[in-house]
Amino acid sequence: MSAIAGALEQRLEKLTLPLAVVLPGGQRIGPVDAAVTVRLKELVPLTHIITGQIGKVGEDYVEGRIDIEGGMRELMAIGAELMPGDPTDASVVGPTPIGWLRQLMYLARSRALHKPEADARQVQFHYDVSDDFYALWLDPKRVYSCAYFRDAGMSLAKAQEAKIEHICRKLMLKEGERFLDIGAGWGGLLLWAAENYGVRARGITLSRNQHAHVNRLIDERGLRGRVVMDLLDYRDLPEGELYDKIASIGMFEHVGRAQLPSYFAKIFRLLRAGGLFLNHGITAGGTRNHQLGAGLGDFMERYIFPGGELMHVSHVLEVTSESGLETVDIENLRPHYSKTLWAWSDALEAQLDAARALTSETTLRAYRLYLAGSAVAFERAWISLHQMLCARRTGDVGSGTMTGAQSAFPFNRSYMYPAA
Repeated sequence: MSAIAGALEQRLEKLTLPLAVVLPGGQRIGPVDAAVTVRLKELVPLTHIITGQIGKVGEDYVEGRIDIEGGMRELMAIGAELMPGDPTDASVVGPTPIGWLRQLMYLARSRALHKPEADARQVQFHYDVSDDFYALWLDPKRVYSCAYFRDAGMSLAKAQEAKIEHICRKLMLKEGERFLDIGAGWGGLLLWAAENYGVRARGITLSRNQHAHVNRLIDERGLRGRVVMDLLDYRDLPEGELYDKIASIGMFEHVGRAQLPSYFAKIFRLLRAGGLFLNHGITAGGTRNHQLGAGLGDFMERYIFPGGELMHVSHVLEVTSESGLETVDIENLRPHYSKTLWAWSDALEAQLDAARALTSETTLRAYRLYLAGSAVAFERAWISLHQMLCARRTGDVGSGTMTGAQSAFPFNRSYMYPAA
């Protein structure tokens, strides 16, 4: 035990912020005035701390093998220092097969994870935790995706409205157009587009809670007949009637690498010639890692997003092009998502007692780490967030807003922003 304690002391001495560890018998290693204190109920987590397996430390906390005292920002800064290296580095993720065998393994796993019935279970695992729990820390519209802080001093609620408006402007929504929102969440974009742009809107989700919530709002706001919200897998969308504009916001992370070609191909078939599609989603920070290292990917898979897969934007662009869609504009909103997640984290931290009344202690602990940990991951570019605006070309070089455009996109950004 003395050797392990010595190794821990050496590890703690190298940290920028002071960390203290209290062993099961009461022995304290580290300063009394530490920014963060970890109290162990058993000795196994000690190895995880020393080796920097932060995902395992998170699991120890969620499962009650340790308790943690201290602020989330301080905890995350210490966790990042404890890791053995950059978690986007494939060598930190762990040894994996190379070449064609690695790709074959990833695709086989992805196919198994993303059958329709599996996707429904995985989405409901995350999004149907409790509407009231999410309402504690989301904005009033419950927009559960990256906000857009057009002005640095914006509140979260205003930044989410700015994000919705940013998307509507990019899509050039017009009155009477048919608009599809794939993975419409709690309806923020869907209802905004109908009420402010006069579109005929359809949203789909696999979450029973979200489906019920949005349909209540449709009736309350008198939008029945103009807005439809279905409990439906994107693969089951009928293709008889085409859409002028399509959005997918914070959904394609659930699609999976194996299904990505069919996902974009489906959207291509649903979009009218000349129409626009906006895909807003989290992308991988590294080009070769299939998940984050130091156990972070495993933690997210187990407690937060089962079946979630992140791909580098370069791979997404390749698959998009192969589907026939032309990418006409890309925007990286990575810093915006870090700020969004810290706002969510702060809101949850301010209401821990209320959260405990709405969900289990295990879920609460997992979400505390997930929100703050994800904020740090975006800060450090371990993961990213891209909005990709795509067009289905008409094939007629004389159509569009300018000769050769073949779509509604004007090939400049001036239309996205209000006049000065």
